[in-house]
Amino acid sequence: MATVISIRDIAQYDGQEVTLRGWVYNRTDKGKLQFIQLRDGSGITQCVAFKKELEPEQFEIAGKLTQESSIIVTGSVRKDDRAPGIPGGYEVGIKNLQLVQMADEYPITPKDHGVEFLMDNRHLWVRSSRQWAILRIRATIISAMRNWLDDNGYLLVDTPIITPSAGEDTTSLFGLDYFGENAFLAQTGQLYNEANMAAFGKVYCFGPTFRAEKSKTRRHLMEFWMLEPEIAYFNLEDLMDMEQQFVSHVIQTVLEKHKEELKILERDTSKLESVLPPFPRISYDDAVERLNKLADATEDPEQKALLRMDWGTDFGSPHETAIADMFDKPVFVYHFPSIFKAFYMQPVEGRPEVCRSVDLLAPEGYGEITGGSERIYDSTLIEERVRKLGLGREAYAWYLDLRRFGSVPHAGFGIGLERTVAWICGLPHIRETIPYARMLNRKYP
Repeated sequence: MATVISIRDIAQYDGQEVTLRGWVYNRTDKGKLQFIQLRDGSGITQCVAFKKELEPEQFEIAGKLTQESSIIVTGSVRKDDRAPGIPGGYEVGIKNLQLVQMADEYPITPKDHGVEFLMDNRHLWVRSSRQWAILRIRATIISAMRNWLDDNGYLLVDTPIITPSAGEDTTSLFGLDYFGENAFLAQTGQLYNEANMAAFGKVYCFGPTFRAEKSKTRRHLMEFWMLEPEIAYFNLEDLMDMEQQFVSHVIQTVLEKHKEELKILERDTSKLESVLPPFPRISYDDAVERLNKLADATEDPEQKALLRMDWGTDFGSPHETAIADMFDKPVFVYHFPSIFKAFYMQPVEGRPEVCRSVDLLAPEGYGEITGGSERIYDSTLIEERVRKLGLGREAYAWYLDLRRFGSVPHAGFGIGLERTVAWICGLPHIRETIPYARMLNRKYP
């Protein structure tokens, strides 16, 4: 009896009889020969149906197979350097073909389709080789992130998705009726992470987060996944040291495991191979000075207006891109003005208008990948922040308790999964980085 195998392992079975189960990715009719590209989720391989080697009814089925028809084939694996596939170089001479289901006419064909059409058919589009490559890389990125943290003493502790208060900006909350009371979908797990950190020292959470931002940019989703470590007795410099090791590990893992997928995406991997510690570090003050010098140096009025910025304002996409383009690796920008950062960030000693915060900007226009800070650990100061911002002490009482019972210096950051996938894969838009994107104009399918 033939061994049932996955296509990714086909090279191990050269000269042996195997059984493959999957879906027809493409078919080429050559009369007495039918070349069937079969995919099974692990890869794609060429299967050859020769009229002389099959029962007449089976060869007739082979000649009628439609795209995405599901079949089971048994045959001998043989090496052929010309054979297409992932991995290529092998094909299967079919000895037996079983039709599981003849698919209806498939709506997604090799011709070009519009973005909205593909998004409407996202449940089918995920089967294409490009989407297959992206989502496999996404899975490895998740695995690499979690493995690095697990191996370095961090504990995964889950945080709630339904929360009584804002974790970040109160203007981007998704509200809901919680049995007659106001509640919100979580923007971050960070506040709860701080409670968990006090129990375990080094923790992280990983899950979906929600931002009701009315943005249509290529970088924004309404629902995205974020991984957030939090560490006791850490300062900002410790955090940057840790982040560069962590991010570098993720990049190098993808480069090692996904050469075929990156080829499908036509990704220039030379831009990723240099992502090794140390990463450059500049202050917000320095960044603003650099941007304004760049603006002064350009003669293009439109570009000049895009680059120029006043101290105390946050970066826009053109600013992040311009700063990142100054370096060949991701760059840390630290010590942002407190006015546009979260209420819990520790102020710089002697400069209360600036906080101990840091963003990591990815090159090639991908912008902020991580955002983090030291946290305020003084009880009086955090109480004052909550009061001044009018956040409502009752909703934050549990969080304020953390500063009353064994408070310590600590720091943490969040890394957006989808932006990281977009950067590593070299994608023009974030919508392809998640199986089912939730954007301002899309919640279907």
